[in-house]
Amino acid sequence: MSLGNIFDIAGSGMTAQSLRLNTTASNIANAETASSSTDSTYRARKPVFAAVQQDVMNGDNPFGNTWGPESGASAGVQVQGVVESDEDLQMRYEPNNPQANEDGYVYYPNVNVVEEMADMMSSSRSFEMNVDVMNTAKSMMQRILTLGQ
Repeated sequence: MSLGNIFDIAGSGMTAQSLRLNTTASNIANAETASSSTDSTYRARKPVFAAVQQDVMNGDNPFGNTWGPESGASAGVQVQGVVESDEDLQMRYEPNNPQANEDGYVYYPNVNVVEEMADMMSSSRSFEMNVDVMNTAKSMMQRILTLGQ
C-alpha cells in the first residue's frame, strides 16, 4: 500500500463523517417540530456506511503490486445511503397547539437529542482521527523526500 492510498482512504472517511455530522445536525434541528399527522412528521435519519476492501474480498494481497488505482482496486468508506428511523413517534396531548389534530394530539419526531449529541461527538472525533492520519502520512512523505539530501 502506497502513501497515496492512505490519503484516499482517510479522505473517504472524512467525507463519510461529514455526512454523519450533517444528518445529526438535521436531526437536532428538527427535534421539536410538531405535526398533526404521522405521515408529515420528521423522522430521525441515519447514514449507512460500508467498508470498501475490494482486494481483500477478491483474495488479492493488499500489500503486493495489485493494490492501487491502476489495478482498479479501492479501499475506504462508502456511503450506501441515508435511512429513516422506524421507531415510534412521540405523541403529546396539546389541544391548544395550532398543529394539534382533531383529538388534540401533536406528533413530535423520534429524535433523541442526547443520543444525537453523542453521535455528533463520535463523528467529530472520527473526522479528527482521519485528519491526523493525513497529517502523519504527509509528514512521512516529507521525511522520505529529505532522505536523498
